[in-house]
Amino acid sequence: MVSASTFSLKLRLFLATIFLFGILYVIIMLISSYFGFGGPLIFAFFGIVVVFIQYLVGPKMVETMMHVHYVSEQEAPNLHAMVEDLAMKAGIKKPKVGVAEINVPNAFAFGRSKGDARICVTRGILKLLDKEELEAVLGHEMSHVRHSDMAVMTLISVVPLICYYIFISTLFSGRNNNGGGAIVGIAALGAYLVGQLLVLFVSRSREYYADQGSIELGGKPHKLASALYKLVYGSATANKDEVKEVEGLKAFFVNDISDAGNEINDLQQLDVNMDGVISEEELSRLRYSDTSISTGQSIMELLSTHPNMVKRVKRLSELA
Repeated sequence: MVSASTFSLKLRLFLATIFLFGILYVIIMLISSYFGFGGPLIFAFFGIVVVFIQYLVGPKMVETMMHVHYVSEQEAPNLHAMVEDLAMKAGIKKPKVGVAEINVPNAFAFGRSKGDARICVTRGILKLLDKEELEAVLGHEMSHVRHSDMAVMTLISVVPLICYYIFISTLFSGRNNNGGGAIVGIAALGAYLVGQLLVLFVSRSREYYADQGSIELGGKPHKLASALYKLVYGSATANKDEVKEVEGLKAFFVNDISDAGNEINDLQQLDVNMDGVISEEELSRLRYSDTSISTGQSIMELLSTHPNMVKRVKRLSELA
């Protein structure tokens, strides 16, 4: 039986995706009306080509930037055992297992498809989390693979990119058609901005979905909550130069490493005894209590690939 929160999440994801491609359809219709099938559509095609190339070379870029090396079962038996068990539960092929030689604690999944998936952990996370916390985080990443999130995010990111190229092309088209070019340009710019916000919304929603997926694969809600808390704290106290080196790929991570310093202040209200973890009792208590989020954090969330961490932990309390 599907819970109300799960149905609501799936519905929001479906409607956001439909709305995104609806925007693209309207823009293309405007172009057809004012320009015919030429000019700006060439730039739209160029946008698709750029995303396709990114899709092909993306995994190699991530490997290089994150200093990833893939480990054998002999090198990391416990890590392989966790990933293999989660893959069996998820009913998918076991992803490649890698370690990123960076100290910022985190984990990430990437690849072109489920069959090409790779799940990696940083050296920092192996030093920070206990076994059950790490399993819960790996379950989160396995859920991203299971839900084909890598392909979904690549697909929907095409829409605002195309709108942006169409906007740029109208600036240099030299054709006005009684103001038609300006209308198309303004519409494309507006569609780009709205599209970017919708892509971020879908990204945040899929993080919630992956959290839930971790629980479905056997992760304990309080262990995932505690892991998220530790990851935020670890990011906030990490070497700033190391954070800057990898923040261009933060959308792949479990949490927003750039905003960790601000989030840690709000998260401390959940750690009642201030012992650095969120216990099962603390998470259970959170289900029936109110939380507060600063206005700045609420605004920043709209421009982030990840949900506000207090809200994520609060939702985990409802799944417990």
